[in-house]
Amino acid sequence: MLKNVQKIGKFLIIICMILIALSSPAFAATAEENAVAIEGVQTALTFVWLLLASGLVFFMHAGFSLVETGLTRSKNTANILMKNFMTVVLGILVYWAVGWGVMYGADAAGLIGTDQFFLSGADNALWNGWFFQMVFAATGATIVSGAMAERTNFKAYLIYCVMMVAVIYPVYGHWVWSGADMALLTGADSPIVKAIGVASHDFAGSGVVHSIGGYSALAGVLLVGARIGKFKDGKAVPIPGHNLTIAFLGTLILALGWIGFNGGSTLDGNDPYMNLVIVNTFLAGAAGAVVTMLITWMKTGKPDPSLTANGLLGGLVAITAPCGSVNNWSAIIIGAIAGIIIYAGVMFNENKLKLDDPVGAIAVHGYCGSWGLISVGLFSIGIGNGILADAAYAAEVPGLFYGGGISLLLIQLISVLCTIVWAFGISFIIFKILDAVVGLRVSEEEEIMGLDICEHGIRAYPEYLMREE
Repeated sequence: MLKNVQKIGKFLIIICMILIALSSPAFAATAEENAVAIEGVQTALTFVWLLLASGLVFFMHAGFSLVETGLTRSKNTANILMKNFMTVVLGILVYWAVGWGVMYGADAAGLIGTDQFFLSGADNALWNGWFFQMVFAATGATIVSGAMAERTNFKAYLIYCVMMVAVIYPVYGHWVWSGADMALLTGADSPIVKAIGVASHDFAGSGVVHSIGGYSALAGVLLVGARIGKFKDGKAVPIPGHNLTIAFLGTLILALGWIGFNGGSTLDGNDPYMNLVIVNTFLAGAAGAVVTMLITWMKTGKPDPSLTANGLLGGLVAITAPCGSVNNWSAIIIGAIAGIIIYAGVMFNENKLKLDDPVGAIAVHGYCGSWGLISVGLFSIGIGNGILADAAYAAEVPGLFYGGGISLLLIQLISVLCTIVWAFGISFIIFKILDAVVGLRVSEEEEIMGLDICEHGIRAYPEYLMREE
């Protein structure tokens, strides 16, 4: 027994000596080596986080497909699915070839990028950033797809989709996110920024993505016209969608994707403020849904499902710009006001402007996107202040309600004006040209029959057909 104890004791002494030796300076990592190792882990974490966030945003295209399909008629299902599918496919190729270079290439006068086309000179970091930005780029065209659903020529839409990803989206994106010193709305040397004294702030794209898509959709809806039967004697007639179940499923998928949309826009997997970003995102979305539901309940005596779902999306769109710059209560207020904008915007479009937007995309993305930009100028805490004491990415100065004066609000209003003028103006021109060259709208006969058969030669739900004997 004693011999065994002695053996164990010797063994423990040897182990201790080995551990002491390994912990000596000859074996220990230097502070510099530790710093390099930690930096490597942080870089890898950011790469993985951006890939995960990109995947969530990519999955949002499934959500858009379901929302648009559910809120329209079954005879156009295959057409809508094809448009959304091709939006992603074309978006990948076009943003690789042209869009990225226009948005992030070497700056020309603060207006446009001029190199990195076909990702020339790319490295690992650029590939990672490209994938994240690419999934955003295709979203703008998807917004247009829903607003113009059920009567738009498939060929014309595909051409427009290419133009959106190659020019419309990345040009405005360059003004805001390129990081260029002369970038029109954010560069330190921009005449606009110098005159006002502060740069515009759009955290994840209330303006860059949603407003650009929404006001492009407005141009398209104006030119393509309303669906047959939408207006009778000057009054809007409801055209119910065929499947509210998949519309709601799509809405929830979109909400899930906003974790990547807003959370990923920290562009840093080590940024602890992504938690604030995500909490604010979902508070605003929930507030928007509740307020829209209550308004429809009071107005009609019954809560409207599709408008309530759009209330959620409107709140999410609105908070996309200010999500990293405001506190929780402000996020709820921003979302609640977005809920009001959804109802008022949809009613205004239908009853006053006589616009036919089957999915409410103009109100959700255009109007709520503008409200999101404006809200930064009102509710921003200011980077380095309060709960943002250690934040790395937020609006530079406090907004109007936090003692910052009107400078931030003014630059945000200018950003709103730029989104409207640029997106609506260039899209109107492109749609006009497309209408003259290939035809923007299908024939009346094709619209009545349904675009599934006329454009694609199939039906999405063939089992509904009765075989004639």
